Amino acid sequence: MLLEKKEVFVGLNGVKIGRENGMRAGMFNSSSPSPQQRLRKELGRRGLARRRPTYLSLLLIAGVLFIAGFLLVGLQWHPNPSQSVGERIPGVDGSTDEALSLDSLSRQLGDQMTLCKSYAVIAKENNNLQLAWHLSAQIRAAQQLLSLAATRGTPILWEGAEPIMREMSALIFQAKELHYDSATMLMKLKAEMQALEEMANTAATQSATFGQLAAEAVPKSLHCLSLRLVTKWATDGKLREKAEAMQKSFVPKLTDTALQHFCVFSDNVLGASVVINSTIMNSHNPERLVFHVVTDFVNHGAMQTWFAENDFKGVAVEIRYVESFTWLNATYVPVLKQLQDAETQSYYFRSNTPGGGEAQKTALKFRNPKYLSMLNHLRFYIPEVYPTLEKVVFLDDDVVVQRDLSDLFSLDLHGNVNGAVETCLESFHRFHKYLNFSHPKIKSHFDPDACGWAFGMNVFDLVQWREKNVTARYHYWQEQNVDRTLWKLGTLPAGLLAFYGLTEPLDRRWHILGLGYDANIDAESIENGAVVHYNGNMKPWLKLAMSRYKPVWERYVDYQNSYLQQCNFH
Repeated sequence: MLLEKKEVFVGLNGVKIGRENGMRAGMFNSSSPSPQQRLRKELGRRGLARRRPTYLSLLLIAGVLFIAGFLLVGLQWHPNPSQSVGERIPGVDGSTDEALSLDSLSRQLGDQMTLCKSYAVIAKENNNLQLAWHLSAQIRAAQQLLSLAATRGTPILWEGAEPIMREMSALIFQAKELHYDSATMLMKLKAEMQALEEMANTAATQSATFGQLAAEAVPKSLHCLSLRLVTKWATDGKLREKAEAMQKSFVPKLTDTALQHFCVFSDNVLGASVVINSTIMNSHNPERLVFHVVTDFVNHGAMQTWFAENDFKGVAVEIRYVESFTWLNATYVPVLKQLQDAETQSYYFRSNTPGGGEAQKTALKFRNPKYLSMLNHLRFYIPEVYPTLEKVVFLDDDVVVQRDLSDLFSLDLHGNVNGAVETCLESFHRFHKYLNFSHPKIKSHFDPDACGWAFGMNVFDLVQWREKNVTARYHYWQEQNVDRTLWKLGTLPAGLLAFYGLTEPLDRRWHILGLGYDANIDAESIENGAVVHYNGNMKPWLKLAMSRYKPVWERYVDYQNSYLQQCNFH
């Protein structure tokens, strides 16, 4: 019996190849084949290999064909440099190769359109409406041509672009002939800027003038109050007797150094009243307070009437007027002599200040009557006004007291005369902002970066004042400034010189400044401030006052008072 045995071989390509051999059951065929048989078998195997190619060969052939096809398709789709612009595919951002080419028609049209737009604006400004109209018409024509080419995907042809470009070139040449070129326009714009700057300076000066006038003017209601109080004083004999009796009862307290003495120099009845009322209401021991008020002769009767008819918890309020100080004359006081000089008054009040701008604004400040009032300069004579006192707290009439001020009288000033809050932040409010450091006398005696400080709430040690003779220092510098070359404005520069090296800085919370000009003061600072100061033009009794700060002052005004109601205070 014959059995078929299949031998399986695995080739290099992984393909199984089978071979069949005949064998007899039970025995192994060991006989050797003849040479002819071996030759036929070898030829048969080679033929079978040729007829049955491997899978690896097939895969290699397919890969070669795929690559060849890919290259053929890529060559067919590669853009030809000679192709027209309109036949190319736009970029992702919508731009085309034509738009990026410097020689393209669309680029040239765009450049001409830019020039035409500029010249159209300039032509309108020069009232050349015909030229502006022609330029606008050619701009619209160019925009339509570009839009049509982009919409249809067709190239811009020379035949369509040439008439528009030729017309725009002619219009641009015409605009240049009319001196619409860049150099001419720069000169014209520069002249216009200078004119606008002059207009802005004029407007700023006018604004400062109106603001200054509004600040200087006495409000109708305040004027009404003074008139009614003076009339009452002049017609009511009993009131005068009452006021005289009150003043006599205060005499023992006026010189008692164990009490707390405050001085207020003002011609504003309501302002002085708020200062005194707020100090008393926030004091822990109001019975220890003494107020020394100095006004002018015109308002002396109004002050007497007000403080005689209103209850201030029995606190001593002394009322005097500056004209009663006979020693305060031009012979002794340099500034009074200067203020009586016709040239000085002309300097303060003339309106034709040369230079304009900042010079004009500075001159406006000089016109404020307070700079010609001795009430403003009386602060430098406090030891002479109150020769028996040792320490006083000076308060301006535009402050509001919010805390008990008793601790100010126990402060150690370390041998200094003036206790004040410093106002310098970096270079702001330092000495060089107030004084002329180009003058040799200023330059040789003072530090330009020395820190300035504020008048308005000051603690004065009158013992040290007299010992260091501060008033004489003040007189010396006033005499040196007779020609106004050391400083120009106000009493603060004179105070900086007189108290230089004699000022003790206080904690900033004692004195919060700026409520009369700065709208950005932190609410927490105002709340925590012992004294808030409405320095600036926007006083709380004026309509100019900032509404944000006004309630702090109004808290101490009794609007139910009959005089205030009669004068429409509200």
